[in-house]
Amino acid sequence: MFSILIPTYNNLSYLKICIDSIKKNSKYDHQIILHINEGSDGTLDFVKNSGYEYTYSVNNVGMPKALNLSSTLSKFDYILISHDDFYYCPGWDVELYNEIKSMNNNKFYLSGTMVGAGQVIFDAGQTADSFDEIKLLNNLEKIKTFNFQGTTKCPGLVHKSIWNKVGGWSEEFFPTGGDDTDFAMKLWKNDIRIFKGIGKSSAYHFGSITTRKKNKKFFTYLGSRGNKIFLKKWGITINFFEKFFLKSGLDKNKQLIFTEYDGELSFPKKNLLFILELIKCKIQLLYLKITNFK
Repeated sequence: MFSILIPTYNNLSYLKICIDSIKKNSKYDHQIILHINEGSDGTLDFVKNSGYEYTYSVNNVGMPKALNLSSTLSKFDYILISHDDFYYCPGWDVELYNEIKSMNNNKFYLSGTMVGAGQVIFDAGQTADSFDEIKLLNNLEKIKTFNFQGTTKCPGLVHKSIWNKVGGWSEEFFPTGGDDTDFAMKLWKNDIRIFKGIGKSSAYHFGSITTRKKNKKFFTYLGSRGNKIFLKKWGITINFFEKFFLKSGLDKNKQLIFTEYDGELSFPKKNLLFILELIKCKIQLLYLKITNFK
């Protein structure tokens, strides 16, 4: 059914939760492919003994390369991009597959709904040890969700032919930060206009454990650096692309914006706000060139 790509970096306790949830809460039989960065916490031995398919690097090669390496083992038509700190809720794959069946082509990028640290704020535990699975499952039906415009990037589903056409994820964003939006931009440049989040396809997200919670300053740095790389590459900022093209992104308070899905996207209208924000992007780009950012 899906080839699920899961990069992991010394995050074994969360990885076990993720894999167990896929096995337990999926209707269909998916291919789980791991990329193990370093694996010195026991991850490598665990995966070898469990028999999962994997690629491996002695050092951390970063999210983009990890996805690209693991994708070489994919055998199904659809690739699902995953973090290792997800818990996939019951029915997650049914909702995505039903959406696929409603399409008349493969030109789309579908996303699941992140519960916990994502669109739906809900506390079922912030660590692997404190995770309250029963609380989460008992409240799933109470959590209000809807199909939304744009993308959460992960979990993200794309046809393998599209993945290959755009060349997977861009490795200049090593180790991560901006790489997910860059992938969305590459899809846009290849005429993908369906960016749709599926409200009933839920995954509990502990919140980028590897980057954010282990080192908050480094996480902030990666975001800033990734935005600069994106700006230099595409001529606009990440927020500009997400706001005007994908109709999502962050508001002025840095909160996620998600609007109800209302069909295929089109090129944004060049109104006054668009032009002013675009000018800001060009000024920022000029500054990068003057300061010789690399």
